[in-house]
Amino acid sequence: MSVPDYMQCAEDHQTVLVVVQPVGIVPEDQFFKIYKRIAGVSQVSIRDSQRLLYIRYRHHYLPENNEWGDFQTHRKVVGLIAITTCASSKEWPQTAERFHGQKEVYSSTLYDSRLLVFGLQGDIAEQQRTDVAFYPSYEDCSDVEKRVEDFVESIFIVLESKRLDRATDKSGDKIPLLCVPFEKKDFVGLDTDSRHYKKRCQGRMRKHVGDLCLQAGMLQDALVHYHMAVELLRGVNDFLWLGAALEGLCSASVIFHYPGGTAGKTVGRKPSISQPADAGKRHRPGAQEVLIDPGALTANGISADTSTEIGRAKNCLSPEDIIEKYKEAISYYGKYKNAGVIELEACVKAVRVLAIQKRAREASEFLQNAVYINLGQLSEEEKIQRYSILSELYELIGFHRKSAFFKRVAAMQCVAPTIPEPGWRACYKLLLETLPGYSLSLDPKDFNKGTHRGWAAVQMRLLHELVYASRRMGNPGLSVRHLSFLLQTMLDFLSDQEKKEVTQSLENYTSKCPGGMEVITLPDGLKLPPVPFTKLPIVRSVKLLNLPVSLRPHKVKGLLGQNMSTASPFIYSPIIMHNRGEERCKKIDFQWVQGDVCEVQLMVYNPMPYELRVENMGLLTSGVEFESLPAALSLPAESGLYPVTLVGVPRTAGNITVNGYHTSVFGVTSDCLLEGLPGLKTSGCLVEVIPSLPRLQLSTSLPRSAHTPQPMTKEELSSTVSVQLFNGETQQLTITLENIGSEDIETLELTSKIVSTKEKVFGEFLSWELEEALSHLPLKPGQSVTLTVGIKVKLDFSGQENLLQDLNDDGISVTGLPISSPLRQVLKPRAETKTVSESGKAEYSHVKTLEAVLNFKYSGGAGKVEGYYRDLSLGVHVDVEPSVFFTRVSTLPATSTRQCHLLLDIFNPTEHELTVSAKNNQDLVLHASECQRMAIQVDKFDFESLPQPDQETARFTNPKQLEEERQHAQGCQINSKLGICWSIISFHSAI
Repeated sequence: MSVPDYMQCAEDHQTVLVVVQPVGIVPEDQFFKIYKRIAGVSQVSIRDSQRLLYIRYRHHYLPENNEWGDFQTHRKVVGLIAITTCASSKEWPQTAERFHGQKEVYSSTLYDSRLLVFGLQGDIAEQQRTDVAFYPSYEDCSDVEKRVEDFVESIFIVLESKRLDRATDKSGDKIPLLCVPFEKKDFVGLDTDSRHYKKRCQGRMRKHVGDLCLQAGMLQDALVHYHMAVELLRGVNDFLWLGAALEGLCSASVIFHYPGGTAGKTVGRKPSISQPADAGKRHRPGAQEVLIDPGALTANGISADTSTEIGRAKNCLSPEDIIEKYKEAISYYGKYKNAGVIELEACVKAVRVLAIQKRAREASEFLQNAVYINLGQLSEEEKIQRYSILSELYELIGFHRKSAFFKRVAAMQCVAPTIPEPGWRACYKLLLETLPGYSLSLDPKDFNKGTHRGWAAVQMRLLHELVYASRRMGNPGLSVRHLSFLLQTMLDFLSDQEKKEVTQSLENYTSKCPGGMEVITLPDGLKLPPVPFTKLPIVRSVKLLNLPVSLRPHKVKGLLGQNMSTASPFIYSPIIMHNRGEERCKKIDFQWVQGDVCEVQLMVYNPMPYELRVENMGLLTSGVEFESLPAALSLPAESGLYPVTLVGVPRTAGNITVNGYHTSVFGVTSDCLLEGLPGLKTSGCLVEVIPSLPRLQLSTSLPRSAHTPQPMTKEELSSTVSVQLFNGETQQLTITLENIGSEDIETLELTSKIVSTKEKVFGEFLSWELEEALSHLPLKPGQSVTLTVGIKVKLDFSGQENLLQDLNDDGISVTGLPISSPLRQVLKPRAETKTVSESGKAEYSHVKTLEAVLNFKYSGGAGKVEGYYRDLSLGVHVDVEPSVFFTRVSTLPATSTRQCHLLLDIFNPTEHELTVSAKNNQDLVLHASECQRMAIQVDKFDFESLPQPDQETARFTNPKQLEEERQHAQGCQINSKLGICWSIISFHSAI
């Protein structure tokens, strides 16, 4: 016997074997349709008896296996059911002849046979025959099951008669020696009268009768006969048959303890009626092997009355003893080279029993033994079957990795070099089945959950084999998917050289079949999920960037409360789960604008040992229509964190969520979702997109400056202009405003703010007329408007306490004298000279700085309807140099009592020649660094006529502030009467 039946189990020992085969030409589907109905009759309750007969059906059975029927009777073909198609009576003789020839194959063991004829009608079909049943068609055969039951009952009658015939004492008759095929030549010439020979015959027959009793449903009788056979055969060292007797004893005990069966079938066997009521108990503590009294045996060893033995045989082997006896039986089988199939099947049966007992480690020992059993030269198909069954059995006992190992061996056997046509599809299918055993799945999401499971080296080998098998199958798309999976999930375990080889292979495959994000469905229905390259490159943080300051939308203050959601009054709520998913869904506190370019910054790094080129990298969003503007980047080898900015334009308003990004690396397109990225840092990925707003761009007539007015930042200003002026000088700034957006500018407001507070400014620093510009509104896209802003600087360069000292020295009353004139600088008393030393000149050359911000507030389009506007800021930086100093002020009486002469010592600290003029006075020319005296005849000042604050205002106002206001008013009156101005001749400018 060379072909093992790997599906054997212990309870098969109580079945009778019936072969169902086609005769002639029978459609395969019709044959298996009838075969399935026949196989449904797996157990029959015998009439006039309390016994059940179990039947095992096979549609293919080797005749050489049938020769082992005496060794174990469940291997003997005792029934034959033939199925044939016969269209006419002319074909009937040939059909009958074929049926007869079929019976001849198993004639030595057959108890009975049946022929089921389909399609024949007429006189022949109307004949009543017990061995032949006629049916008009395969559909019209309602009593097939009834015919099979009658057939099984006839088998039982023959079986029972043989059992009784073998078990009955026939004194004087010699007991024949039962043999297995390879033993027959060894027994030629033996002394048949020796006591040793007779005991051998008795032991083998007793074991044979035990088999018949077990098949006939007499479990207790079978146990007795097996026990007696063991004793007899052990005495004569008949190890092969002793092993069979022990295996029979184990099988009977398994049937007793596990009436549901050990094959793992969904429908268990019904417990035999002849079994005692407690047969359903899985474990019977205290069960002992029965010791048979030798005195109970007759001269030929077969006792007709087994009632005394039955009484003592109620306790069969315990579950633990069953395994011990299996081990012993298998050790005896191992002594015979030709009993390899028997030994292998016994191992399989023991494993199934141990699986029910949940004794996995002992089961693995039996399987390990089965691996090394030599069955001679096996065909490739038989090797595949053997390894597949070993894999299933290891899976049954929970050895998943071992199961996967043998399934992989079976897969490799499918494409062995000796096979002329390798079965790559079968190989691929078996390799897929090994994945769970090696802690592998085809879903990359399973590899983001904590630490890596399984042996990475073995997993990589298996994935490489899947890639190769898919390529040999002619499916490059599968190869790309598996290779992508290998690169994504095993990247941390690949050496630098392996990374290079894998990526080169991937690029070769994708050049013929690009990889994508579609789900691949295999012919058997298995779906391969997409594999996004979230590690090429690795993204560590995602940050949505606010728009530039000049483009940020602002809400009109009166409308702020309209869109504000009610916030929770609690600082912390334990119900809120602070996980990454909710952080990503958190709404960001700034807005994007429809139609404007928006930016998302990713911090990425390249884990590869060479430059990584990422093509077509863009954003994945949801919520609003979004136009992603893909980018291409090249990351240096092992770059470390590297900032990458992805941009896009929202085309509609609403809430937009940045879900991830897409890339194209090595020819594989990936959609990488943020929720699947481990260790990702983000401050939120949900932002509001407001309706579109216009965009304003400005240009100026003055040069741009690198200065940034404090405390402003460069980001807050669209640009800054710089100009250098002398104190009191006026400069015109021309600003061109251009609408570079897609919406009309409907409103425009201009405000200014001086940001340098150290210096006191007199008069208006910046002035403009906005009416002309407003008349051009609404400003269409592409149109521009011009606005003129006047810059006039009047700073106080005076030292007031020194002035008071100088005037007091002259003995002049200065009560009520305004000293806040912006055109005066008083120095310490010194001799009157026409020139000033270099050190004095350095004192005068101090430059003061004045800074301000022009703010343009504008709006339009749908954003204006929603209450939004934009700000555009222009910084103005003015360096103010001193123009003229009045070093000394004195007065002389004039001819008129209403007038006086004002004597002014004027110093020119500039490097240019200038002229000074006053009302009704001749111009005074001053060279650089020159000081001259100027006399001006003026009316006396009447400060009493200036408006005075009322008592109520004076009571609630700071006295210092009142004094400053009074001095300012007096200074303005002095300035208006004097009318002093200067001009630099070379600049042709007058102040």
